[in-house]
Amino acid sequence: MLQNILKVGGFTLLSRMTGFVRDLILAAVLGAGPVADAFFVAFRLPNHFRAIFAEGAFNTAFVPAYARVLQQGGKERAGLFADRIFTLLLASQIVLLVAALVFTGSVIELLAPGFAGDPARFPLAVELTRITFPYLLLITLVTLYGGILNALHRFATPAAAPILLNLSMIVTLLLVVFFPTPGHAAAWGVMISGILQALLVGGDAWRVGVLPALRAFKWDDDVKRFFKALGPATIGSAGVQLALFADTIIASFLPAGAVSALYYADRINQLPIGVIGIAAGTVVLPEMARRLAAGDEAGAAHAQNRAVEFTLLLSVPCIAAFFVVPDLIMRGLFVRGAFTIADASAAGATLAAYAVGLLPFVLIRSATATFFARSDTATPVKAALIAVAVNIALKVLLMGPLAQVGLALATAIGAWVNLGLVMWLAHRRGHVRIDARLRVSMFKFAVAGLVLAAVLWFADAPVRQWIAPWHGPRDLAALAILACLGAVVYGVAVLALFGRSWLRTFRARRRG
Repeated sequence: MLQNILKVGGFTLLSRMTGFVRDLILAAVLGAGPVADAFFVAFRLPNHFRAIFAEGAFNTAFVPAYARVLQQGGKERAGLFADRIFTLLLASQIVLLVAALVFTGSVIELLAPGFAGDPARFPLAVELTRITFPYLLLITLVTLYGGILNALHRFATPAAAPILLNLSMIVTLLLVVFFPTPGHAAAWGVMISGILQALLVGGDAWRVGVLPALRAFKWDDDVKRFFKALGPATIGSAGVQLALFADTIIASFLPAGAVSALYYADRINQLPIGVIGIAAGTVVLPEMARRLAAGDEAGAAHAQNRAVEFTLLLSVPCIAAFFVVPDLIMRGLFVRGAFTIADASAAGATLAAYAVGLLPFVLIRSATATFFARSDTATPVKAALIAVAVNIALKVLLMGPLAQVGLALATAIGAWVNLGLVMWLAHRRGHVRIDARLRVSMFKFAVAGLVLAAVLWFADAPVRQWIAPWHGPRDLAALAILACLGAVVYGVAVLALFGRSWLRTFRARRRG
């Protein structure tokens, strides 16, 4: 299982690295002004729907359902199930696409009401949204293909597909002179990437012989059970996306640049969430579903504990860095071209606020897997909706005194509420078993994180003073030096606290 996590995490890391290059170019070409705000709203709209209907609700309901049908009924029955879901999914997405293209202006007024009176941002956001929205249909098909492949323990191409989004946008942004605005270049990059991703993941499903096809829809028992799980999952995903909608809506009333500050800070915050948290959740869900279908409760609990342990190992350094040197991170990575030091300062403060909730962000996918693997999508929804209510209430309270930083802080607090409720509900139902090894590991990781944070705190000023006479990107150089120093300190701390035997056990589990 850990080898699959490393595989998914590796591709996700490559995706985040290419995404970082993409964001460097975005920052240099778009900056944080009106065109950037219009594009980010246009980009968020299909992404919100994708997170609700595709990667959010659909995967959590489909992967366990497909794995169960495959184990109980064989490949032919699983193929029939996938064909019927594909037919319904394609029809619904076409209807949604047509509606979105017809009513784009009204949707933008709802999503970003602060743009309504802006003669620059509103028409541009409408135009760019009409370019980006077909991406939703394509990426929904990618999610279906990827869900089938994940259930078959084929994780590579679904994990690699997002790389194409970054590469496509990089190419169109480099060809910006051929487009009306940089926003148009970025929007067309999004659209083209959807086609490329569908070809990549669909091609892999075709090679394996599991590519779904159109088939007359029938409301059989397998489909009924799938929709019974999909309904609550959709409500839960919609609730989470509602909080993100609130970010965009509220930020549209803040001064220009607030939407962009949220975007750039969230991009850095999403690095550990995607590389670590989502990778672990993607792998542990089918693993737990398979073990529970075989009656192996202890094996499922062991898989979940090890996934959490692995997640903590890699996420603790990110938490320490985001708390201690967020400004340096944003300056070193993004200050160039149209992106100024003032923009970096706003994004750095937002990143520090996001860091408050980074731990629950990376753990929530592994925590909810214990419910989703049992086809129980309703229970996590209860926790998510309560967390969303807290999140939105805090956004309204904090937007005045803290601007976009308050929005990020509210999101972080909501994440803690969500994780706390999920763990409490799982404990009540006996679905979670935190073993002694994980309890000890959690304490040791906390100590290692505090040591790392202290070293970064005390080393930050001396390192910047040392390189002050240098010519060139001093902030980037300081960030690189602190990253190397932090890696050494954290590695030594982990080795001292866990010992070589723990590392040898980890390597043995990976080979196994």
